[in-house]
Amino acid sequence: MKPEDLELLVRRTMPYGRYKGRIIADLPGNYLNWFAREGFPPGEIGRLLMLMQEIDHNGLGALLDPLRKRGGSGTA
Repeated sequence: MKPEDLELLVRRTMPYGRYKGRIIADLPGNYLNWFAREGFPPGEIGRLLMLMQEIDHNGLGALLDPLRKRGGSGTA
């Protein structure tokens, strides 16, 4: 993980699928867990989904609150 990946979680949107357009940090845990079971996509999106699944699974979502408050929401 790169430190800037945490900020990307509150800025990047899901590019496809059921939750297309939703901020990665806002994806539901069951969706992230599905990727963990079935396999994460390649590239940056897969890396970010994997990171978000770990954060969600370990109950660490509050780590992203300061980034959200900085106005990190939106697409990049």
